[in-house]
Amino acid sequence: MPKMKTRKSAEKRFSATGSGKIKRRRGGLRHNLGKRTTKSKTLAGKTDYVHEADESRIRRMLPYL
Repeated sequence: MPKMKTRKSAEKRFSATGSGKIKRRRGGLRHNLGKRTTKSKTLAGKTDYVHEADESRIRRMLPYL
């Protein structure tokens, strides 16, 4: 059986933690930051985890995660 291919776009956006969860970056820090509150900008800068409902889709894109 041949090796499975990794989706490179997903590989750049997601990474695994030691406990097996999948980390992701939050969106919303590129432009129009003047109208956003400090709290929303702070939260957007932090990492988050992929929701359990979407986790199986991400794992399919990243077979060697």
